[in-house]
Amino acid sequence: MSAVHLEIAEGIAEIRLDNPAKLNAFTVEMLEQLSGHLDRLERMRDVHCLIVTAEDGRAFCAGADINAWGDLSPAEFARHWVRDGHRIFDRLARLSKPVVAAINGHAFGGGLELAAACDVRVMAPNATIALPEAHVGIVPGWSGTQRLGRLLPEPILKEMALFGRRISAERAHAFGFVAEVSAQPHETALNMARSVLGLSPRAIEVAKFMIHAGRGEDRHAMIEALGSSAIAASADRDEGVAAFRAKRKPAFSGE
Repeated sequence: MSAVHLEIAEGIAEIRLDNPAKLNAFTVEMLEQLSGHLDRLERMRDVHCLIVTAEDGRAFCAGADINAWGDLSPAEFARHWVRDGHRIFDRLARLSKPVVAAINGHAFGGGLELAAACDVRVMAPNATIALPEAHVGIVPGWSGTQRLGRLLPEPILKEMALFGRRISAERAHAFGFVAEVSAQPHETALNMARSVLGLSPRAIEVAKFMIHAGRGEDRHAMIEALGSSAIAASADRDEGVAAFRAKRKPAFSGE
């Protein structure tokens, strides 16, 4: 049974975590489901924005289910659990469509890392964010020290990772991690997503790539994606393909 639901309506997709017994903590199956949904969404041209949220208002996501990784060997933990989660969250961060996180409950550990992989965040007033990994003898492994290090002031990141402190929605908004604090985070996120529908999908995609390249989010891939996009629109590309198919020498114009 799926614990990560995908619904699509009127150009807007929603991914909802639904593992209330574990406060939406990630299992292996949930990571796989999230990965599959992201692969599907990337190829859907009629979807223009994604909202990531949770069914249970107590927690957006409490991180990773300790039963999913607690018995893994050190090699398995590093090679599979950490790297697979990192890869999937990177996939979310690099989605060509805008992504809004509707944080309707506490976002801890992997849940905070999930929110950080989204482009914009809306947060309920009573929700908090935290990196509690040190309480169970581990460290953030799904970009909690890297991507969050680019989004948060260093003292705030250290306050969570080194001292185990929770940060309120009000403080998260004050230093820019959260775009808006709302008593109805899902509705606010939905309104933001609707505002995308009247904009150029291609312009948004390229702008997102440019921003990511500038801040170092998979810079090499973003630069090559932008360059490939430009060359794909050239007359030389069309001529090269046509010449190959006709088995003749291409006559490039430089246009």
